Amino acid sequence: MAPKYKRIVLKLSGEALAGEERFGLNEQVISGVVDQLVKVHEMGVDIALVIGGGNFWRGRQGTKMERTTADQMGMLATVMNSLAMMDAIERRGIPTRVQTALNMISVAEPYILRKALHHFEEGRIVIIACGTGNPYCSTDTAAVQRACEIGADIILMAKNVDGIYDGDPRTNPDAKKYERLTFREIVSGGLKAMDATAATMCMENDIPVLAFALKEQDSILRAVCGEHLGTLISNE
Repeated sequence: MAPKYKRIVLKLSGEALAGEERFGLNEQVISGVVDQLVKVHEMGVDIALVIGGGNFWRGRQGTKMERTTADQMGMLATVMNSLAMMDAIERRGIPTRVQTALNMISVAEPYILRKALHHFEEGRIVIIACGTGNPYCSTDTAAVQRACEIGADIILMAKNVDGIYDGDPRTNPDAKKYERLTFREIVSGGLKAMDATAATMCMENDIPVLAFALKEQDSILRAVCGEHLGTLISNE
C-alpha cells in the first residue's frame, strides 16, 4: 500500500476514543488507532491530530452554565485526550509533541505554526489541543483551521458512524448514506456532519474531508492510501 497524501489532519472524536463505554478512554481503541498511525508514519506521511473532548465533557451537558465557561472546559478535555494519545504513540517509539491553543506550558507547547512544521521535518507527530482556543468554535473548525495553516492535503474525520447520513442511522434504520457531498450541500442542507463554519472554511480553501468509521478495520490506513470509504466531502 502506498499513501495518496503527504500530509494529513486526523480529527478524532472523543466519543470514538471511549469505545462502547461512551465515556473516558478505551485502551483497546487507542491501541488500534496507534497501530495504524505507526504504519502511516512509516510511509513518510506527516500526521497532525486534532482530538475532541466529548468523552469527558460535551457543551453545557444540560446545565445552565454560561457558554464560554462550558467551551473552555471542553478545551481542557481535549488536552486529556491529547496527552493520553501522545503517551500511547511514544510508547511505540514515535516522537510526538502536544501543542495547545491555550497557554499551559507546564503540560505542552503553545501552538506555533513554525514549530509544528519543524516537528514534521524532524519526523514527529503533532497533536493539536484546545481547539482554536476560543469559545463558540468547535474542534471541527479547529481541525480545518490547522489544516489550512499546515497545508494538509485532506482532513480525515474518524467518527462512530461509517459516513454521513440524511438521518441518525442509530435510531433510523432507513437513513440514507451519502457516498459524496459538496460543502455547499452540507451548509445549505443543514447536515450535521460538520458545523457550517468548518464546512465554509474547507470550501473556501479547497480542502477535502473524508468522514468514516474509526471502528472499521484499518480505516485510517485505508483512507490515507486513497481507498474510498465513508463519505467524501469536497467542492466538486
